Amino acid sequence: MIKPNGNPFGAHRVIEPKGVLPQPAQKIDNSMDYMWDNEIRVNVEILNIDSASFTQLKQASGGDAEKIKQMISSIVGERGKMQNPVTGSGGMFIGTIDEVGPKLAGRGLKKGDRVASLVSLSLTPLKIEKFVDVKKDIDQVHVKAKAILFESGIYAKIPADIPTPLALAALDVAGAPAQTVRLVKPGDTVVIIGAAGKSGVLCAYEARKKAGKNGKVIGIRHSDKNLETVKELGFYDELVKLDATNALDCYNEIHKLTGGKMADLIINCVNIQNTEMASILMCRDGGTVYFFSMATSFTKAALGAEGVGKDINMIIGNGYCKNHADITLDILRESPALRKMYEKIYT
Repeated sequence: MIKPNGNPFGAHRVIEPKGVLPQPAQKIDNSMDYMWDNEIRVNVEILNIDSASFTQLKQASGGDAEKIKQMISSIVGERGKMQNPVTGSGGMFIGTIDEVGPKLAGRGLKKGDRVASLVSLSLTPLKIEKFVDVKKDIDQVHVKAKAILFESGIYAKIPADIPTPLALAALDVAGAPAQTVRLVKPGDTVVIIGAAGKSGVLCAYEARKKAGKNGKVIGIRHSDKNLETVKELGFYDELVKLDATNALDCYNEIHKLTGGKMADLIINCVNIQNTEMASILMCRDGGTVYFFSMATSFTKAALGAEGVGKDINMIIGNGYCKNHADITLDILRESPALRKMYEKIYT
């Protein structure tokens, strides 16, 4: 059944509160028995839960896979979408096109095309029929499910030359390296918090290219996981082990490494709370902090910068910017070493 005159932004799916869009809504309609004329229905295979959300789920469940399934099922049952009520974030999915609404027939999509959603699960109508597996180490949940993409929703067709789980992992954080391309200038000193994570290494690749031989890329990591592999990539001039919730330790280390000049750009890719002040203190006056982390508190960042007298630019990590999917997938094509690292972890 096809319903007419769907709203381009999906407002027709909002149940409560009325007047808001699907992302801030508390509950949306996730019925898959019908669709609107400007929707795309997808048979979903994999949910890539965003890092902040999956970390919270693992902590709350004690790492028990069955409890994680129950928690996800409960969230989707209550909200009609996978929006973690603690973090407010979602993730993305991979699946195959089931049906394309008549108003979107000109998009070049057909039944059976494999796509990755590039909009958050926190606004995506989702109906889970069955859980197949939980990949706790890579934040992925294999399911049999259906989801809806709205007319305004963005997506990427899965390329033939990159394995599906690998493409999903990279596309989940595609906004970060693409924004890095925009933000880094030749000669910049760049600090990446979460240096060994999947978004961190992608950002480091682009930062290394853009900063050039006169620039400096410093990575901050919290553990030794994947340390040797990350070192071998050669993207970082310095790779230091620090607790990003300890603002003073981070400040002192970057002060030392930069001769007191501090960093031109901070890229925060971690999935834990309370890293706002470390990011702010490591940045020079007039510099930029890019908060890609979904664990970021706007209040802590805004009032924290004010409290220490920092005149800096702070950017919210918009997960979308033009051509971000192509930029990110091209990194995997351009860097055999980085692709090998991704393949080891995600395939």
